[in-house]
Amino acid sequence: MPKLCEDRVCIVTGGARGVGREYALMLAAQGAKVVVNDLGAATDGTGKDVSAAQQVVDEIKAAGGEAVANGDDVSDWNGAKNMIDQAIRTFGKLDVVISNAGILRDRMLVNMSEAEWDDVIRVHLKGTFAPARHACAYWRDRAKETGSSVNGRLINTTSVSGIYGNIGQSNYGAAKAGIAAFTVIAAREMRRYGVTVNCISPSAHTRMTADLRQYTPEEIERRNPRWVAPIAIWLASEESADITGRVFQAGNGIIAVAEGWHRGPTIDAVADPATLGPIVRDMVARARKNAGMDGLDLD
Repeated sequence: MPKLCEDRVCIVTGGARGVGREYALMLAAQGAKVVVNDLGAATDGTGKDVSAAQQVVDEIKAAGGEAVANGDDVSDWNGAKNMIDQAIRTFGKLDVVISNAGILRDRMLVNMSEAEWDDVIRVHLKGTFAPARHACAYWRDRAKETGSSVNGRLINTTSVSGIYGNIGQSNYGAAKAGIAAFTVIAAREMRRYGVTVNCISPSAHTRMTADLRQYTPEEIERRNPRWVAPIAIWLASEESADITGRVFQAGNGIIAVAEGWHRGPTIDAVADPATLGPIVRDMVARARKNAGMDGLDLD
């Protein structure tokens, strides 16, 4: 019986540990050929050690799969291009890019430094854009050459910090909210070439989240990264060709579709701002509340 991702060539950024590692291993188990990208940095983005990515490659090969390690910086324009080129050079094509790499530099807004803002935005937002841009150019050219759909897949990574909001993560949340918007726009642009673009908000216990608070053993199990991977692998497959522009939550016992911004209570334009007080308060009272970190309405 064919495997779900048989002969699909997939890049997983941040693929050496945590959720990315589960993606890489499950893709390989489902027949994919995998480029495991990881700079090997600490959670704050410092340092470099490609051996972590190589360990995942060795594990895939030991199980009979095909994989290669890549140590490029996803936020570097030329590095991102090299990563795409390596996949094509090694395996003859590229079908899927899963952008999972990220760092944390949490700080309350009034204490955040310029570098803490810039580095997080660069790694998450540019680190999603750069590989996507080069991959999409490749898929567009293939579609034009062949005159047919390419069945390409971009799978990005957002967070409840971005789509719902979390105190102390204005840099990380802003980047993740940007990635969710990028996903919707890229999906609309790439549909004509047969490329889907979706996004996953993982709830997983990894080295990036382990120090955020204390977790019970039951919570750690519910947040095991293996519960996040199945939706990513299905989205990477050819079966998912009709699903695009969506954000999914996965992990902590659920898979859910996150619903984006919609226009709520509306009034006709007003010329005098002095009259707006009671009108705006009424509109806000009738509007749906912002979601909490669980994705449900705040009390």
